[in-house]
Amino acid sequence: MMTHRNFPIGSSERPLRVAIVGSGPSGFYTADTLFKQKDLHLNVDMFERMAMPYGLVRYGVAPDHQKTKKVIRTYEATARDPRFRFFGNVQVGRDLQVEELQEHYDQIVYAVGCGSDRRLDIPGEDLPGSHTATAFVAWYNGHPDHRYDRFDLSARRVAVVGVGNVAMDVTRILVRNAEDLASTDVAGHALQALRSSSVEEVLVLGRRGPVQAKFTPKEIREIGSLPNVDLAVSPQDLELDPSTRFQLEKDRFARRNFEYLNERAHQEARPGCRRVRLRFFSSPVEIVEKQGRVGSVRLERNRLVWDEQGHSRCLGTGEFESLEVGLVFRSVGYRGVPIAGIPFDERKGLIPNAAGRVLRSPGDETGAGEYVVGWIKRGPSGLIGANRPDSAETVRGMMEDLQGREARPFPEGNRQVLEGRLMERGIRPIRFRDWQLIDVEEQERGRKQGKVREKISDPAEVVSLLKKRQRAEGTQVLG
Repeated sequence: MMTHRNFPIGSSERPLRVAIVGSGPSGFYTADTLFKQKDLHLNVDMFERMAMPYGLVRYGVAPDHQKTKKVIRTYEATARDPRFRFFGNVQVGRDLQVEELQEHYDQIVYAVGCGSDRRLDIPGEDLPGSHTATAFVAWYNGHPDHRYDRFDLSARRVAVVGVGNVAMDVTRILVRNAEDLASTDVAGHALQALRSSSVEEVLVLGRRGPVQAKFTPKEIREIGSLPNVDLAVSPQDLELDPSTRFQLEKDRFARRNFEYLNERAHQEARPGCRRVRLRFFSSPVEIVEKQGRVGSVRLERNRLVWDEQGHSRCLGTGEFESLEVGLVFRSVGYRGVPIAGIPFDERKGLIPNAAGRVLRSPGDETGAGEYVVGWIKRGPSGLIGANRPDSAETVRGMMEDLQGREARPFPEGNRQVLEGRLMERGIRPIRFRDWQLIDVEEQERGRKQGKVREKISDPAEVVSLLKKRQRAEGTQVLG
């Protein structure tokens, strides 16, 4: 009978074993931070539902923001570390259960982001022609789950509900010349549809004022600088009450936005140009049907009221207006999706945690070797770079929790057990070397079309490609 000796976790005799669920920025920053810990021996396995890594960098960043996507080079360096393994095409909670991860890893980090959208909860929200901004972004970025989506771009006027950066991305893609995207990694089906688009005007609807808008100065200026696109805002929406003026003085980003919008308020419309019209203090109260689909949107004018702590909220004024639109994109926030076996706060749409430690019961601040990073930890806020300090905070907690902890033995052949189980279940994990083959193929296809890359969005084609390439190179065939 074999006996186990106990060694400190993180020693050369007993490396720390960490599972990271999710391969977006927060997951890779967590792995990178772990690898930089001094005198720590560890192995990191990353599990990703999609075949491809990089999450929102691949499927969320707009195709005309190629510089932003260069952050992938940092993640590639992390993935090349010999202590790292990638398991794509594996969904935790479906293909592997949380209990199985708990059995085989000392610590588990959930980096799954916020995969669903908040609703407007108004009549007509689910009419044909009313879509989430997330679906549209995923569609033009070649996300496999959305490759068959259809958006009727024959509409001449479109409403985008929300004034965050995602709403700005959607607006910009709708109004810019499609040929400007032709050399990017925009999905081929999306480029074809955008080339034949009839969209002439986009109404961007914000329920609060311009000072409270969440878009960055860079995002709004990018729209305003597009050739043959007019950006308009009503001077009435730029009239500020005393509390808003005080807020403006404290927030330099809001001040830059406001100054820029003031410039645009007095510009004349140019004939033949597409138009982006910002409508602040406007809440959709109903999406109205016409011939079985979106026909118009009914808006209520809002005003801001302030409490003694300086917080504002919107109140409807009872003034209503209906505007004809043929398409609506809803971009009013995101929320997490529950994972089987993990606690979930339905009200906040997050995994409950204390500084990144998952809380399995109210008042529990010790965690159980489970952690969170990114949007599923703090909510859907912050750009890609915000995930680095966020991940560092969680890793500090992970290191603190190792102190004085006795190592438990793992099953024999532990590093191969889960992979074997997946194969038995008919799940073919895609490893990082597999992704590298796909990466090369996408870039080759892109070069033939004068693009950065042509993404492969059909999972069956991914498997077929890997089998073909691996046979040609004499390596082990996938599956």
